[in-house]
Amino acid sequence: MKFTTKLFTAAALLTASATAMAHSGHAEGGFTSGLLHPMLGLDHLLAMAAIGFWSVRQSRHMKNATPAFVIGGMILGATLAWGGLSLPGVETGITFSVLVAGILIATLAKLPTAVGGTLVGAFMLFHGFAHGAEMPAGATLAAYLAGFSIATLAITMVGRGLGSLMLKADSRFSRGVGGLLAVAGAYLAAA
Repeated sequence: MKFTTKLFTAAALLTASATAMAHSGHAEGGFTSGLLHPMLGLDHLLAMAAIGFWSVRQSRHMKNATPAFVIGGMILGATLAWGGLSLPGVETGITFSVLVAGILIATLAKLPTAVGGTLVGAFMLFHGFAHGAEMPAGATLAAYLAGFSIATLAITMVGRGLGSLMLKADSRFSRGVGGLLAVAGAYLAAA
């Protein structure tokens, strides 16, 4: 089976599987909970991987700055949650990030760094808020933050790796991946 066929099969299985939101199944403790939170939620996993995938086709500056925009947005969102502030529409913002990232990939959109960075930061603000709000009682803040930061960067870099592989292939494959992600985002929004 070709690599691209395997990739599309895996993406289809992910989008067809039961929606595993990041709200349950966490191990107790700070670092482990933080590490698992982004990986256990399909919405978080798809958004972060999609942003990494999309960043590959951007300008060198945007591509290099994407991890900072991702982590900056995540930490800002978590800080808002830890500060007791409210952020309306968190789940909508999270699912919207999957949908829009899919559309950006499908259309091979290139954005100026200021626009792309703001968009990525805003997406991650919602994800970070959810991570911060769902920190287990008794978890050490620094350990939890380290865990979800490492997981977030790892997922983003895996997405970037897949995006780099797709650069060598026909752009229709990237468009197809983007289309699948957009459909997944629409499904998550409707669920």
